[in-house]
This record gives sequence, C-alpha cells and structure tokens, in this order.
Amino acid sequence: MQKTSDINVVETRTLPSPAELLAELPKTEAQADFVVRARRDIHRLIFTDDKRFLLIVGPCSIHDLDSGREYARRLSALAREVSDRVMIVMRVYFEKPRTTVGWKGLIMDPHLDGSHDIAAGLRLARTFLRDVIDLGLPTATEFLDPITPQYMADLVCWGAIGARTTESQTHRQMASGLSMPLGFKNGTDGSLQAAVNAIRAASQPQTFLGINLGGSASAVVTRGNPDCHVVLRGGAAGPNYSPAHIAQVEAALTKAGLARSVVVDCSHDNSAKKPELQPDVLRAVLEQVAAGNTSIMGAMIESNLAAGNQPFPQPKEKLRPGVSITDGCIDWDTTDALIRELHTRLAPRFS
Repeated sequence: MQKTSDINVVETRTLPSPAELLAELPKTEAQADFVVRARRDIHRLIFTDDKRFLLIVGPCSIHDLDSGREYARRLSALAREVSDRVMIVMRVYFEKPRTTVGWKGLIMDPHLDGSHDIAAGLRLARTFLRDVIDLGLPTATEFLDPITPQYMADLVCWGAIGARTTESQTHRQMASGLSMPLGFKNGTDGSLQAAVNAIRAASQPQTFLGINLGGSASAVVTRGNPDCHVVLRGGAAGPNYSPAHIAQVEAALTKAGLARSVVVDCSHDNSAKKPELQPDVLRAVLEQVAAGNTSIMGAMIESNLAAGNQPFPQPKEKLRPGVSITDGCIDWDTTDALIRELHTRLAPRFS
C-alpha cells in the first residue's frame, strides 16, 4: 500500500508526559503559595483600584541560564526595594515565534546547536522557573506551543499571547483554560480588534483538542479565563501608546464590555525596534498616568545584563554572557535607573 502520511516526517521522539515531568521536578508548597499570591496581586492590579504599577521586565528570551539567574538575583533585590509602588514580574520567555526560521527558544533548542532536545528544554525551563520563584520574583512567559503549558504553566504568574498568534483560534482556546492573568498583544499590523476579540473568546468556555497530564490526546473543556487584558506593542504603522491611541483602546474595550486595563509593551514597534528608546516610551506612558489615566496598569521592558543583542547562530563559546540572541535589550544599569525613576514618579499616586 502506498504511504500517505508522515511522508515528510524524519523522526518522532517520545517525550515524558507532563505528569512525569511534574513528578520529576515538583513545585514545593511554598512555590505554589507564591504563584497563587502573585496571580492574585496581578488580578487586583488589572481589575481593582490597586495603585501599584505592573512592570514586566527581563530578557527577550532565556538562553544562558547562568546569566539569567544573575539577572534574576539583581532584579529580585531591586523588586523588594520598590514593591510599595511597583510590582515587578520577570520575563522568563522560553519560546520564540519566528517570521521565517531561526532559534525557537530554550524549550525547542536548549543546547543552541540545532539538536532540538525538547525533553531537556522542558526540564531546563521548569527548573529555571522554580529558581526564579525561589528568589521571590513572579514569572511571566509567552505561550506559543499549545502543549507546553501542561509542562510548566503551574509555575507561571502572568502569561502572554503574542502578536502573531492573537488571531489564532488554537491560542484563544488554550488561553481560556490557563490559570493566570494573561495579556493579548495587538496584531503585528497594529490591529487592536484582534486582541479585543481574543479576550472575548478566551473569557468564554471552550472545548478543544489537547493533551492531559498523562500525555493522552484529550478533549479539553474550559470555563474561560476572566483575567485577560490588552498589551499594546505598536504595529506596521508605528507606535500605539499615545493618549489618542489609549483613548481608542478604552473605547473599544468599553464597547466590548471588557475591563479598561492596558499594558504597554515599550519594545517592538512602540520603540521602532530600537531597544535604547524603551525608557522614552515608559516615560511617555508615565506622563499619561500622572495626568490621571487609570486604564494603563503596567508596562513591559526588554532588558538584560548587557545592552543590545548578538548574532546567532554562532559557536556557543563565542557568545557574550548576558547579551540577548533574539531582540535587543537595555542593559542592567539602565534598567536599575529606570525602575528607580519609575518608583519616584509614581509617588504622587500614593500621597
């Protein structure tokens, strides 16, 4: 009989089931309590009059675990200093969408050599999330593959659906079953309606194909995620964080019957893909907050130990520690000063 399936499949590798990995690398009771508290705090920032500012900050992607841990240690100490006005959540991104081809993140290629040892990637990702939580830092990640949440979502405090996948039915369905507050980015073309529609879809009960903790194909039935909001990241036409843009977002959310809660991504098209402009974006956002805007409840910054990024692929031994291999970032000193400035400028909200 002629073969009609798997014609282009070279190999399939069996992975541990989610239950097996969770048993191998379990979360502690203290870690579980921390995740629950962090999610509750983020919910309050989105939906109540909690005046603290949510700042999601960290590397564009995690590829160097030692540098990632050093960044987390520094951020944890700073987060404690500013916690009365700013809630800091660390970007811990393991999956990277690619426009064509390229490195797809720590989970998919943890050894940075094209071997695609996904089992090792899942273990490293879960271990790193536990390490960050143990430092007292809430965790944030983008969910790209619909299967990976079963392996690590229990250790994630805030989630994102990216600009390329906000319109995806698969990701809206997945989001409806996730347990943490979650931001939908506007589309790469700048379209806001896609994100609004995504929030509406993710807030509703859904049934879709997925896997259970045992790794078996399953019909997943959800109750809907009530903690979704918009993340503005600019688009093909340019930035979308101006007062006029924010007013448009507020009107669209009100029309859809959704909470007027917005996070501004200071990177990507909002900074013309120039990482050094991110502080200027945050300052412009803070001017709106100071003027009385109450719908902007947070921002996102791409930051690393060192500034910029470096080309990849290249031999691992030539990679500079603490420098992104995906989007460019601001360095630690700039990040430290910016967060302290943010804390100072928020003082009038608490007087």
